[in-house]
Amino acid sequence: MDENMKTEDIPRLISLDAGIGRMPFGRDEMLTEEQAGRKRKALACFQLAYKAQMRGELDEAVDLYKRSIEAYATAEAHTFLGWTYSFMGLTDEAIEECRLAIEVDPDFGNPYNDIGAYLIDRKEYDEAIVWLEKAKEARRYEAAFYPCFNLGRVYEARREFFAALREYKAATDLNPGYTLAVRAFRRVQSLLN
Repeated sequence: MDENMKTEDIPRLISLDAGIGRMPFGRDEMLTEEQAGRKRKALACFQLAYKAQMRGELDEAVDLYKRSIEAYATAEAHTFLGWTYSFMGLTDEAIEECRLAIEVDPDFGNPYNDIGAYLIDRKEYDEAIVWLEKAKEARRYEAAFYPCFNLGRVYEARREFFAALREYKAATDLNPGYTLAVRAFRRVQSLLN
């Protein structure tokens, strides 16, 4: 270590919790005190944005997510900004934010799944499959049952019922309490009986 280096210039491992389930806020990474301060500010804006979004105050949420990204860009803030845009009917903007999230952190699974879900809504099933498979492979994803469920939706829409069953079953194996997947599995199973 350089003896002229100040303590605040020495990077240390920073790990922040988003406050949403078990989701971390950004990757665990080595940051200086200045960088860590910006990331903490970004987290505070992110948490306020999420609360605004849950209250249905979408314009406020968009502003706060953008402030989070300006303070310190994370895949989480880009993804949740995209999610807010999707609530506003701005699917192209939602997809673009997810692409930006992937640039920031290619290991974060949520944006891959979200792009897949937006493409399902557009009935662009072949392209959705590509993104959902990437989501399943993501190394940093707290809710890996979502892409399985969404793949089930794709295969069910394409009337590929055995593939749909396989994906719905995978979703329930990952999260037995995910009632949408349980119901979907039973619905498709009844079609085959």
